[in-house]
Amino acid sequence: MSRRLHKPSLQKKLRLRVLLQSYNSRMNIKFGTDGIRGPVESEITPEVCLRIGHAAGIVLKEMGWGTVLIGKDTRVSGYMLESALQAGFIAAGVNVRLLGPLPTPGVAYLTKSLRNQFGIVISASHNDYLDNGIKLFSGNGEKISKEVEQKIEKLLTGDLKPVRTAELGKARRFDESGARYIEFCKSTVPAELSFESLRIVLDCAHGACYKVSPSIFEELGAEVITLGTSPNGFNINHECGSTNPAKAQEEVIKQRADFGIALDGDGDRVVIIDKNGTILDGDDIMYILAFSNPNRTGPWSGLIGTLMSNLGFEDGIRKLGYQFKRAEVGDKYVSQMLKKEGWLLGGEPSGHIICRDLVSTGDGTIAALKVISSLLMLEKNPADILSNYSKMPQVNINVDVVNKDILSDATIQKSIKEIESDLTVGRVLVRPSGTESKIRVMVESDSESTAKKYAEDIAGMFAS
Repeated sequence: MSRRLHKPSLQKKLRLRVLLQSYNSRMNIKFGTDGIRGPVESEITPEVCLRIGHAAGIVLKEMGWGTVLIGKDTRVSGYMLESALQAGFIAAGVNVRLLGPLPTPGVAYLTKSLRNQFGIVISASHNDYLDNGIKLFSGNGEKISKEVEQKIEKLLTGDLKPVRTAELGKARRFDESGARYIEFCKSTVPAELSFESLRIVLDCAHGACYKVSPSIFEELGAEVITLGTSPNGFNINHECGSTNPAKAQEEVIKQRADFGIALDGDGDRVVIIDKNGTILDGDDIMYILAFSNPNRTGPWSGLIGTLMSNLGFEDGIRKLGYQFKRAEVGDKYVSQMLKKEGWLLGGEPSGHIICRDLVSTGDGTIAALKVISSLLMLEKNPADILSNYSKMPQVNINVDVVNKDILSDATIQKSIKEIESDLTVGRVLVRPSGTESKIRVMVESDSESTAKKYAEDIAGMFAS
């Protein structure tokens, strides 16, 4: 008696297709301007992190690095994703050293310091707790190249086959990570300087800096008033930190502090607040550092900004005697251009500051230490220095979108160019966010009202 072979029903076929599309969507992971980032519930899942660990382990082991350092910020999802990454690396035959909560630049520092390692940070930087992400550092403490990213991407959908049992990697905790980073940061301050006369408000955004950064400033002698040092897994960056510095600003005035320092969730961004409550962004921080440097030759002959750097800042830097060039948005691109030019200082208005004479990536704590040290040596207040240049009015609007590809629409592009042509002085920059589902609109003009009007007109094109 023969059996009849039944074809799958149409409903079953459709269900299988939906499942396959959903799987392919999850596996279509691409590196953005700052690693891989997205919602934990739909994109940065344990399965995805398992595959990232396995794929990255294969690629980087082939490059001669047999150990990975894994650090993270304080998001509730960090423990789950850490376990998944750890399993992927071990399956690829890579040894794992777990650092626990540590700022992104701390992981970069240890990656370089411990040698023959590479580093991973589990963090979504300034995003809220619903997101998480992965940042990778090479053995020199710099973010991995686009070529290495592409090699990892190609392996993400391959077979998840472990190496032979005898070749599996091993994992252990590295409990000295925080202490080593603290000592390194302190070593960047000249020995003859003391912070004993300073009262500093320090906002750690309930993030990765909540332990190490207060210790750094306290051990240098400062009186430290802390904010954002009670992480619970859900409050990272919530109404605090470098993207929301209002609380730190208020506390500086209330406590009559000398400085306020607001870091972001993974510690690679910073804004500084002076004693009058004035917020200094990345452009202001770089201007102070450039002004304070007596040298204008060789590695100190130029600075790197980004497409977002203010035109007034560029003019001010050139008047100080420096060359100035712009990189794409993202501290990775700033770092790459600094290396190409052989220069030592670069950054973004958002507060990613790279002091390449000290560190290989953006480091909010190091930048703050260097600014305060420079001001102490010059015996000047920030306002004394910043009065030497004027920013052009700049308006920034972030628009939530479902699909960032809308920016490539011909009609929208034509409208943006028409608005840009109407500006007699200034510029327009409209770009997709590299880390979020947003279109970022920036307009600069000699008139703030004009910049605001044009920015709102452009943002309105994307409003749902």
